[in-house]
Amino acid sequence: MAETWIRLLGPPRIESPGAAPPQPKGRKAWAVLAYLALQPDGASRGRTATLLFPDAADPLGALRWNLSELRRTLPGISLTGDPLRLAVLPPWHCDALELVGATPGGGADPRRFEGQLMEGLSFADSPVFDSWLADQRYRLENCVQSLLYEGSLAALAAGAPADAVELASRALRRDPFHADCTAVLVKALVALGEHRRAREEVTKCADLYHRELGLPLPAEVRRALSDSEPVADPELHATAATVRSYLDAGSASLSAGAVDRGLDQLRLAVVLAQRAGQPAPDRHLVAESLVTLAGALIHQAGGRGAEVADFLHRALSAEAPDGVSRTAAAALRELGYLSVQRGVPDRAAGWLERAMQAAQGIPEEQARILAIQGMLASDTAHYGDAVGAFAESGRLAREVGNRRQQAFSDALLGRVHLLRGDLELAAAALDRALAGVAAEHWTAFEPFVAGVRGEVHLAAGRLEEAAALIDRAWVMAELAGDHCYLALAAGAEARLFLAHGDLAAAEHWIDRGLEPKPWYLWYTARLLDAAAEVFLAMGSPRAPGFVDRLAALASRSGMREFAVRALSHRAALGDEAAAQAVPWLAKEIDNPALDAYLATRHGAAL
Repeated sequence: MAETWIRLLGPPRIESPGAAPPQPKGRKAWAVLAYLALQPDGASRGRTATLLFPDAADPLGALRWNLSELRRTLPGISLTGDPLRLAVLPPWHCDALELVGATPGGGADPRRFEGQLMEGLSFADSPVFDSWLADQRYRLENCVQSLLYEGSLAALAAGAPADAVELASRALRRDPFHADCTAVLVKALVALGEHRRAREEVTKCADLYHRELGLPLPAEVRRALSDSEPVADPELHATAATVRSYLDAGSASLSAGAVDRGLDQLRLAVVLAQRAGQPAPDRHLVAESLVTLAGALIHQAGGRGAEVADFLHRALSAEAPDGVSRTAAAALRELGYLSVQRGVPDRAAGWLERAMQAAQGIPEEQARILAIQGMLASDTAHYGDAVGAFAESGRLAREVGNRRQQAFSDALLGRVHLLRGDLELAAAALDRALAGVAAEHWTAFEPFVAGVRGEVHLAAGRLEEAAALIDRAWVMAELAGDHCYLALAAGAEARLFLAHGDLAAAEHWIDRGLEPKPWYLWYTARLLDAAAEVFLAMGSPRAPGFVDRLAALASRSGMREFAVRALSHRAALGDEAAAQAVPWLAKEIDNPALDAYLATRHGAAL
């Protein structure tokens, strides 16, 4: 049967081979369609009517007319119930739905997704919907960009560098500052033997960063041109035994704190694994070596760029990605973790779902995956789901005796309770995490736990106790050089001095926190939120800039609570449309602490 497409990306339209299909009449019909398409759990009729027809004499009647128009012109969809749910029936398709539902590694062609959501349409007469639409445009643009990046990595790992060049180039046309895409492009050009063009791309990137940002060439781009594998002793036999010896040695070095030596040993293990058994190397051993190296780079050396993602995609190419496999599950989990930290929740959810399928019957790996799913749920303000995921992760970690995983899950659970204002629960979870960190001598993770525990004291008004832990978190983060924990601790210091009424000191800490660039974008959003509060309190002309940065980041990354908080800051700056949107979008988030904050700030306006 001929396929018919509902195109919501670009100018909205219905496409079908043959005769031109009927099109829904009026921009509000398209608005209803787009809104319901991107509400996977449905939306009540009353809420949808109020959102889209705020000035109509009969909002529900206006909604019924537009639903009738959609049913008349789109026989391939089902619109039923209250809450209203939209289903697209074969052979019909919807590009926006296929974009957000694209399974990572599932072969979706990112070149199909062109244009902005509902391009060319605006809804000034429905300001709350207009705000929702702006958020969704950021979100879907981020999705397309990530799909192009992932596709270029997968093509490079599969030995198709020409495809990698095309996809990375498309991504860079959308965002020329995407250093990881530039790194993939350079790697692919080198693989094709186009060394001159690779050098030209590096020079172009260096010029762009210097001219527009005043920054040097990103390290990952520089490494992409100069990367070379370590040279193994030619007399060293490449066997499974020697590979495992280097994997064990690398893990031991990392545990002893010798990170550089450990990474060198793991890189050598990868080289030996690729040589072992030639001409037909042990694909599982290659995959295991690549995942071990990638995990060490991520969790021991702060690796987040194209190099690490390339290792993980190469591992999935070597290891059959379907079926139960500890190695595949770990690779998929790490890709999900990277997507969470990059703020691409739709892609992260897909990677983690695949990881859980590969980890069936492996409780230690399931505990790790659940913890990352909890991070994702927390970052996107699905706090109930986050609590459930962290609790189950902790239970499985206790069963298998993984004390570090218990501490990690407890710490993130404590963060959720802090954000929701459940301070006693937060303190209990974080005290358990601190005990676990001490027992494991896990100093690398201490800055996070100490910083969040300090913020619990701060929220409870215990400023001296808060200062002791927050100061310790800053020192430990600075000693470790961890950009994420530095941003977290600096934001906590700023909130502490804001509570003391010392706005100059708060401003100082905001500026210090902005110096490093956290890999985990949630930390950036939290710091920007603190910056907005500080500069609004100061009456500073810097405030609107921070509010705009927070709004863009939160929208692009699906951080729903930060999106609401950005609107609240805009309302405090006098934006009436933002003030109307605040209570509407806040209702979608189950967070008593947010409700109390907004009620205190906006009072009767809510």
